[in-house]
Order: sequence, then structure tokens, then C-alpha cells
Amino acid sequence: MIRIVVCVKQVPDAKDVRLDPVTNTMAREGVQAIMNPYDRHAVEEGVRLAGELGGKVTVLSMGPPQAGETLREAVSCGADEAVLVSDRAFAGADTWATTHTLAQAIKTIGGADLVLCGKQAIDGDTAQVGPGLAERLGLPYVTCVKKMLSCDGQTIRLQRLMDDGYDTLEVRLPALFTVVKEINEPRLPSLKGKMKAKKLAIKTLTATDIDADPDQIGLKGSPTQVVRVFSPQPRGARTMFSGTVDEQVEQLAAELEKIL
Repeated sequence: MIRIVVCVKQVPDAKDVRLDPVTNTMAREGVQAIMNPYDRHAVEEGVRLAGELGGKVTVLSMGPPQAGETLREAVSCGADEAVLVSDRAFAGADTWATTHTLAQAIKTIGGADLVLCGKQAIDGDTAQVGPGLAERLGLPYVTCVKKMLSCDGQTIRLQRLMDDGYDTLEVRLPALFTVVKEINEPRLPSLKGKMKAKKLAIKTLTATDIDADPDQIGLKGSPTQVVRVFSPQPRGARTMFSGTVDEQVEQLAAELEKIL
């Protein structure tokens, strides 16, 4: 049996993201929270592999209690169990502190043969957690995996997306992969899955439970901190063109002639 851990994150829905003009921080009040889109593909791939090889998929998330809803969604899509790492001590964590927390949590629940993550989270867009977590766990890793070609439970052949095509690699387990959206089409939750998710008791772990280093978690353990978030102000005059394409081209040419 293969043991698969999929790391998921609850993020603000991108279409509802807005900034508080007074505090210059992201306004979360009334903003819908969703599972990070890339993580959906990681969950789907974990469930698919576990189904083919025989195994168990554990979804893991670090976040406030409400992140449990994202874990239930993952279970409704086929994951077997869910673990939430939640503690006020984790507040303000950057990617460095986050990877320490997730690594300690994975060790606490018994490790994994394969750890899957989405390529990046749509709120931070750093793409650092996957590689950082692999380093913390001492695992080989591959980013931007677009296709799993074969797996015998010990070795996985895969394709890694590149700017000019893809690489074909062979990796021995245990390992960590981050996946891109091209890897699969996530399934919709089944009625049976929804019933299971509703009844599921999510295991919650605190900083003490995972033996986290107090100097490595939360704001204290974060070398980087977001001081302010703001919308950039428009710079310079703007000209809007209207009409047909040909008319707009003529207007643009006229404006360029003025500059030249």
C-alpha cells in the first residue's frame, strides 16, 4: 500500500479579492474561501494513484478552524482522511515557517511514500512551499509535474512541464511532487463522498502535538513579513480607442505620430 499525503490550502476566491482602503490589507470579511485550485489537481492525482496501487490518501492543511471545510471537500472527492494543523502560534507564517509546520505534521502522522502539492497558491503565488517542504523532509522532489506515466509503488515515471516542452524523469519513492493543472481533470464530489465528509472527524494538531520549534513557526519564525498590501495607482495619461479595429488602428497611428 502506498501512503499519500496531499497538502491543501484554503484561499480567498480570486474573483472576490479586494483591499481595505483604510488598513491597506486584504479584506477577508464576506470573501468566499475556496480550496486552492492547483491543490484540487493534487488531490485528484493522489486519489487516482491510491486507487490504482492500493493505498490511503491523507489531506493535510495548516490554517484556522474554518479550513476544515476545505479538507471535507477533499474527502468528498475521494481522500480517505483529513488532518488540520491549527494553532494561534502559526499566525503570520511565511513560506519558511509554513514548511516547518507542515513537515513536523507529516512526521507526526507517520510520514508518507508520496507527498503531493499544488504548483503554487493563488494568494501568495510564491511556489516555494512544495520545494521547501521537500527540503525539510529530506525528500527528492519534482516541480510542475504534468503527467504520471507509470508507478509500481517504488518508482514513478513522470513528465515535468518546461517552457519549451517537457522532461521525462524517473524518481524513486519516497518523494514530493508539485503538480500543474494539465495533469488531470478533478472529479466532482460524489453523494457518497459528501456523506463521508460530513460525518468525518477531522484530526486537529496543535504546535505542541507536532513538536514544532517555537522559533520556527508563525510570525516569530518568518524571515519575511508583509508590511503592506496596496493597489498600484495609475501612472500617466491614458487614451481609450473606440470604433472598429481599422478605426482604432488609425487612432493609434495618429497618436504615435504625435510622439514621434
